[in-house]
Amino acid sequence: MSETVDPKRDAELLARDWWHTEIIEMSPGVIRFRGYPIEELIGRVSLAQMIWLMTRGELPSRAQGALLDAALMAGVDHGPQAPSIAIARMAATCGVGLNNAMASAVNVLGDIHGGAGEQAVELFQAIAARIGAGAAQTEAVRSGLDEFIGRHGKFVPGFGHRFHPIDPRAEPLLGLVDAAASRGEVSGRFAVIARAIETELAARKAGKRIPLNIDGATAVIYAELGFPAPLARGLFCLSRSVGILAHAWEQTQQGGRNKGPIPRQWTPTYDGPPRRAVPVQPG
Repeated sequence: MSETVDPKRDAELLARDWWHTEIIEMSPGVIRFRGYPIEELIGRVSLAQMIWLMTRGELPSRAQGALLDAALMAGVDHGPQAPSIAIARMAATCGVGLNNAMASAVNVLGDIHGGAGEQAVELFQAIAARIGAGAAQTEAVRSGLDEFIGRHGKFVPGFGHRFHPIDPRAEPLLGLVDAAASRGEVSGRFAVIARAIETELAARKAGKRIPLNIDGATAVIYAELGFPAPLARGLFCLSRSVGILAHAWEQTQQGGRNKGPIPRQWTPTYDGPPRRAVPVQPG
């Protein structure tokens, strides 16, 4: 006997399966994240731990959550000279809402401004893979750097800073990793790799140190915690969104209309042709 076709039921199943997710189970009166009821998570799980749960599928240990929290906290802001922050403030003077200002700012967190953490995780993981395949650390660092520079250019993500000779955020973060490694909470191998890269870069620059920066330090943490490299950029976006929100809100309170990137009494340098007459058109 052939099965009875129920178009309404088939349509309902199609609609239900249009999106399928392991992240959240939601129905009237029910909200569960990865199986955990929201009413049990509230008050017991921090935002950093929740980010881990949402992106990784399981709750982190307290130590893992603390390291992730430190990395997220350290990167929240770097002032209006950072393009994303400046854009948030300019957008706020255009009369848009906070969400619009935040979206405008987050949209510029690309490969150059915002992507260094992801790239640094890729570099660290590539070097770790070489060591895992049997290469000595020094050779793995050298060959890993050479390959990365050959593909991406001379700028090594996670090292050096255009404002800070020594990034004040890097060493405290590495110190947390060292302490966690001493307690067996993380391996510590990516901190070792990062410091070995710093040593190799100094050797290539005739002894001039190019120290680890915030992107490199947070990349060490994300790599130690097992985050895939692309998630490092997403985590940075979450972190920097805090500063973006704060600056957009502050600018909203300060007021101002249509503030551009430079004061209005200054105009950009023009280096095109001098004034010339429009030619007479034939006919």
